[in-house]
Amino acid sequence: MTATAPAPRHPAEPEQAAPTATGRDRYLDLLRALALLRVVVYHTFGWAWLTFLFPSMGVMFALAGSLMARSLHRSPATGVILRRVRRLLLPLWLYGVLVLGMLFHQGWGPAKGEETWFWLRALCWVVPVGSPPFPWHIGSESGLLSDTWAVQAAAPLWYLRAYFWFVLLSPLLLWCFRRMPWATLLAPLGLTAVFGTGLVEIPGQTGHAVVDFVTFGACWVLGFAHHSKLLHSIPAYVAPSLAPVFMGFGLWWASGHQGADGMDLNDIPLAQAFWSFGFCVLLLRVSPSWETLPGRLARWDKPITLANNRAVTLYLWHEIALIASIPLLDPLWDIPGVWPTHADLLTSLYPSLMFILVWPLVALFILAVGWSEDVAARRRPRLWPTGR
Repeated sequence: MTATAPAPRHPAEPEQAAPTATGRDRYLDLLRALALLRVVVYHTFGWAWLTFLFPSMGVMFALAGSLMARSLHRSPATGVILRRVRRLLLPLWLYGVLVLGMLFHQGWGPAKGEETWFWLRALCWVVPVGSPPFPWHIGSESGLLSDTWAVQAAAPLWYLRAYFWFVLLSPLLLWCFRRMPWATLLAPLGLTAVFGTGLVEIPGQTGHAVVDFVTFGACWVLGFAHHSKLLHSIPAYVAPSLAPVFMGFGLWWASGHQGADGMDLNDIPLAQAFWSFGFCVLLLRVSPSWETLPGRLARWDKPITLANNRAVTLYLWHEIALIASIPLLDPLWDIPGVWPTHADLLTSLYPSLMFILVWPLVALFILAVGWSEDVAARRRPRLWPTGR
């Protein structure tokens, strides 16, 4: 990438520290790897308390916002947006080819009289401006795959849609942040109170997109604050004093507005927004900016590097890996003596067995399609990129 001369800094954007020799902040890489690991654990076991222990989506949006601000600081906005979108689209297209191919093979298609609207919505599998269509049930419950497998396969796509819109709107958001940093930082929390609580409802998928955008908007803009060192310009005691207040409000709101899965932040937008914001404030205020992983963390250097080099692949394809693990594990029930004598034991161990099996399957997907992230970034394709 050819860098242009840096734009003049706004007073709210103080001088940046010199970049590391590798160009990577290993602390941020560690946070992204932990966020991806937590996503896989949550989708395997479904433990609601994990959304409080480590709010992965808020962390991922905050990290992405920081990197986006860094790129916009170095290069013209149009080029930055095109590069970010390109790096998102090619992995999405490969994912869509498999998912749509399986759906069409199972007979899914537009209802009579709705062909035009169906194919227009299907374009969201090409450019994630909205939610792509998918069937809630397909096949049969006794088939090789669950009849709801398409719902699971489409589950990660909301993040790509939100990320896409954050990237497109980042120049505007950054312009606002440079002029009104605190108002821009906190405004999404207020908008979440409006759109994420039912006070104002926007129908359909547009409403879901707006709620996702405002819910994680504060985390994205917090990434701007991290890049500009705004968090470090305030007294050291302010962030650790105020962040728990935001988190406490999120916890209080969640306790009184539980969803279908109880206190799961994914079902409670306002609680998600406040808890994730406070959590990310603490993480980014610490922000030691490591050039290399320190101490015992160094032993995890290669898997952390791999997770960051294949973040989109890991995020998307772990769902397919979980779906594929079910028909691979189901023959266990046919082992003589398992049913019905040990059926309860196998049922209790099933999620753990899925979690063990999902990693070799994810590794296969990284080898099979992970190269798309290199091609999209215009790098030499690599099968297993564990080096920086």
